[in-house]
Amino acid sequence: MKIARRPFTLLAATLAIAVTLAPAAHAQARKDRVVLGMTLEPATLDPTMAAAAAIGEVVHYNILEGLTRITPDGAVLPLLAESWTLSPDGKSYTFRLRTGVKFSDGAPLDASVVKFAFDRARAEGSTNKAKKALFNNISSVTAHDARTVILTLDHADGTLPFRLGENTAVILHPNSAATAATKPIGTGPYVLESWNKGSSITLAKWDGYRDAGKVKLKKVMFRFINDPAAQVAALLAGDIDGMPRFGAAQALKQFQADKRFTVEIGSTAGKGLLALNNKRKPFDDVRVRRAIMHAIDRKAFIDGAQEGLGTPIGSHFAPTDHGYVDLTGLYPYNPEKSKALLREAGVATPLNVTLTLPPPQYARKGGEIVAAQLAKVGIVAKIENVEWAQWLSGPFKGNFDLTIINHVEPLDYATAYADPKYYFGYDSAPFRTLVADYAETSNAREKARLWGAIQRQLAEDSVNAWIWNPAQVAVFRKGLVGLWNSSPIFANDMAAVGWVGK
Repeated sequence: MKIARRPFTLLAATLAIAVTLAPAAHAQARKDRVVLGMTLEPATLDPTMAAAAAIGEVVHYNILEGLTRITPDGAVLPLLAESWTLSPDGKSYTFRLRTGVKFSDGAPLDASVVKFAFDRARAEGSTNKAKKALFNNISSVTAHDARTVILTLDHADGTLPFRLGENTAVILHPNSAATAATKPIGTGPYVLESWNKGSSITLAKWDGYRDAGKVKLKKVMFRFINDPAAQVAALLAGDIDGMPRFGAAQALKQFQADKRFTVEIGSTAGKGLLALNNKRKPFDDVRVRRAIMHAIDRKAFIDGAQEGLGTPIGSHFAPTDHGYVDLTGLYPYNPEKSKALLREAGVATPLNVTLTLPPPQYARKGGEIVAAQLAKVGIVAKIENVEWAQWLSGPFKGNFDLTIINHVEPLDYATAYADPKYYFGYDSAPFRTLVADYAETSNAREKARLWGAIQRQLAEDSVNAWIWNPAQVAVFRKGLVGLWNSSPIFANDMAAVGWVGK
């Protein structure tokens, strides 16, 4: 059995699950198709208008494509753009588009389409999650000729090619963008065949795709299974062929011992955190937020909720980020210090709060651990379990006290913290100045200093209680190859997936 371990340690853990094994015929009946499990169902299929990693897991690189592609190791390669050049001042990118690219409805891709897509993303009223971090920095989009697009920036941004490989920057056509939420039309190797709400999404191979001969799978189904025990049962019964992001870490030893399966453990850009509503009392007091930081035992959380598969973090950055600063020592686990800070802030205990938890196991199981830790310092957290759609319409809209969530988007510090309207409600002029200064400078030494300062500012303000950078755990049937073993972004590039020998 192949077990690829990244920089994470797997703790010995066993889950005894009684499952009546049926012949593994459902998911494996045909070698030109695959059924994958996903924890969450997307609420929409347009990643340019809504913020949810689950959207990208289904459509990104499969139906919808951008100018660039991000690989599992974080490298940036050409996709719809075959090449690009950067001006000496770092403020102008010229992209050369591939020839002969069409959308699945027959519409051609040209520079005017790219201009439309980016102007739409940066328009006033756009809800694109990357608007502030990416599109607001684009001062103009020029279709120089049919194959040439020029992006002129207000400030130099060396991360732009990477950001254009995220799902927020996929290219939609003017004729079909308005209906992309339910009927996405793209340039990728698959088209949407069906969406059985609450159950599954099925993609079908598009024979008109420019590299259709290299695509091995004719059908791809994503089944939504948020219960960890049900994920285990579906794998063992052969109802699904794999879970690229497996939620039942405590069952790993069971699958590692089963010769029918491959287990891979890799890295992610995720930032798992206990989010705090900075606009609500008493969380508007930095002493209270710091008290919560001191109340959290990160190691106990990672061991108890993640089977040891993760790395402690102390700010909104992942160890895989270039220039990462380890700030976990700023607020070590110290319940007595936490109690003292609460007294200093004038908080009477017990302090009753609500801890809202979305479906993933890291939140549900981790929430119980966090609630127990908070109780030791006099914070009584009433647990409220909600479905994903409820979380998006509640906490993500700013209606919460505390919630646990994994922010998987890379380099989203500006989106999450430079906007006071974001659901944390963090409003800091000094932080916004740091972000602006970082964007404007081209001096490498100054950029490095500011990058560290950005990380420290968030940590010192204790905007949230950052806990862990999750590992990626993938479990899939032997013979299935091409799935990502790490996730710098959340995507399932199904054109690269197939069965050995097929």
